[in-house]
Amino acid sequence: MCADTPGNRVPRFDPLPEDQWDDVLKAVAATTGPLNIFTTFARHPELFRSWIGFGSMLLMHGTLGDRDRELAILRTAHRRSCAYEWEHHRGLALGAGLTEAEIAAIKLGIDGHDWSDDDRMVLTAADELHARGTVTDATWTELATRFGERELIELVMLIGHYHMVAFTLNALRVQNEGEH
Repeated sequence: MCADTPGNRVPRFDPLPEDQWDDVLKAVAATTGPLNIFTTFARHPELFRSWIGFGSMLLMHGTLGDRDRELAILRTAHRRSCAYEWEHHRGLALGAGLTEAEIAAIKLGIDGHDWSDDDRMVLTAADELHARGTVTDATWTELATRFGERELIELVMLIGHYHMVAFTLNALRVQNEGEH
């Protein structure tokens, strides 16, 4: 469940029944399974079609490494208190090489784990974007020693995208599969 007031956890919209799925949602569900994020967001078909392309690009065809991507997403999910996003990306993070200890440490302060410099700069960027809506010049300079122009743009857009997804999951009260 995503963050909400206690006792008020009923989804604002039920997932779209399968008999109402369009070809885009059918194709997505054939790949991922009928995940509640997709079957809920697909209640707005035009927006869903546009969003799924952008999200798929960031998730499957981006320039960032899998580890960097999942560190940024999980830190964002934690900062936005979105259990749905956290749970779904936890498995992807394990597949990207993060350990259970590292995944648990994402919920701690930056100094709560002995992160590599590479990991620390990605987590710092996520924290700064969450807190300030931008990254400091010092963080940008550090990131630019490791990432090129395309990766820098993508990292900021990735973190912003997953903030938006967390906002939507939280506001719509989308439940993890099996919770309802």
